[in-house]
Formats: sequence, C-alpha cells, structure tokens
Amino acid sequence: MSTAGTSKIKEPQLGYNLELVTERIKAKPFIKWAGGKWQLLPLFAPYFPPFEKINTYFEPFLGGGAVFFHLQHPNSFLSDSNADLVEVYQIVQDDVENLIEALTVHQNDKAYYYKIRAQDTATLTPIERAARFIFLNKTCYNGLYRVNSKGQFNVPFGNYRNPKICDVEGLRAASLALQYANITTADFENVVSQAGYSDFVYFDPPYQPISQTSSFTSYTTEKFDDKEQERLAQVYRDLDKRGCYVMLSNSNAPLIRDLYAGFRINEVQANRAINCKADGRGKITELLITNY
Repeated sequence: MSTAGTSKIKEPQLGYNLELVTERIKAKPFIKWAGGKWQLLPLFAPYFPPFEKINTYFEPFLGGGAVFFHLQHPNSFLSDSNADLVEVYQIVQDDVENLIEALTVHQNDKAYYYKIRAQDTATLTPIERAARFIFLNKTCYNGLYRVNSKGQFNVPFGNYRNPKICDVEGLRAASLALQYANITTADFENVVSQAGYSDFVYFDPPYQPISQTSSFTSYTTEKFDDKEQERLAQVYRDLDKRGCYVMLSNSNAPLIRDLYAGFRINEVQANRAINCKADGRGKITELLITNY
C-alpha cells in the first residue's frame, strides 16, 4: 500500500468519525504509559482505515492500549514484549472483580510504596502482581515504567496528593472491551506474522531518541536500538506487500524518516512528558506513518 504501488487495497475514505466510536463501551486506558496516545486520538482519527474494512486489528506494542480502546475491534490481537504488562491485561480481561478487591488494600504512602516496590513478584499470585503493577503505575513518578538490568522496577515514588489507585468503573469498562481480544506476550515480528490482506496493524514502538535527554527505551531489559528500528521497518514493508493497512508512530528523527521513505509521513503535535529537564517537555512534532 505504499506510494510505490505495492498495494492491492484502494485508497480509504479518511475522516473516521470519533463520535461513532465513543458510542461503544466507554473504555479507556486504565494505566498511565509513557507515550500513551489517548490525548492524540482526535488527531489520529482521520488517519484510521474505515472500521468496516478492517478484518483483524493488531497492536504489537500495547502499552496503554489507547488505539485499541478507541477502535474496540471485535477481532483484535494485542501483544507486548513486557510480560508483566501483558499479565495485567489478562487479569483485567478475566478476573477484574478480584483485581479490584486486591487494589483496595494499597495506599498512597511513600514508605509503603517502597515496601511494595521491593517485593519479590515470584512470591505473589497473578492477581497480587497485577494489583501491585497498577498501584506502582498510579503512584510512581510520572507513571513511568522502567526496569534495571535485573528486570526490577526502579522508578521513585511520585508524591501525588490523591492518585486514583483503584478506578472501579474504569477497570470494569476495560474488562468488557477486552473480552474478545487475544492478549499475548510476544515479539512484534512474531505476532504480526499471521496478518494478511485488509488487516490493520498499528505500531507504537519505543521512540527513536532525538537527543540524549529524550532517550528512553528501558521498558524491558532488552533495549530497542537502531537495529530494532530497522527490523521493525522491514516488517512494516513486508506487511505492506501483504496488503495490510499499517500505521506507525515514532519520533521525528532522521533515521525514522529514512527508514520509511516512500510511505506517507504525517506530522502531529504531541506533548512530551519524559525528559530529565523540565524545559525539554512540552509540544513536540511526532510522526504518524501510513501505507495508505
């Protein structure tokens, strides 16, 4: 579907109706996630393929799942390489009431936060691990997910006055929206190997750094470096040849523009939240790359 003429899919009618989508379950991301797209959906909506033409939806870098919760396609494959994150989604999908009960015991207290952060997660039940994940996400600094070389969560306490640790209605709505989704821990290349004609794949990988202070790829112990960006671009081109609708978000970096030359590169204005310097945050141009 690139401009080079490899597509078998006709040009879609852009202008996706955000109002029609929101008439579905009023679900939205239940965790904070670096680079989350919820606030950008009004800008993204005109670029989505027509809903009725999507056979299957794939979101291989799930994160907060904003695009999934927006589309709520009944045939969706959701995946991430972060096994802890995937487990949380599976618990929300299958056992949300027990998760809600487990969340009620957590408290927004600094000493308590570090006690929970220091837990050996192997000693916890899946419900307890999911509750711990959400608790840390809601009370840590900036909602950041970061691990050290041993895979241990190491983000400091956030000092928020009254964070909503347990959003009961939000979790229940997310559970309903997730009921028919396939949720797995997988490498992005593996999960989209089954994607074919008229499927829609949305990639939201760790962004290519545009400066030293904006570099952040420590969502897992594996780094998402230049070689991974290059591998992703090759997968993107393979999906294009299979007749998939493919959309990708990334930073406005020279490498990204080079890797996706020949596809439609759209610019959107996003708020940057992660930077070690306060004056490095704010509006920034990001790229939304489509093959249609």
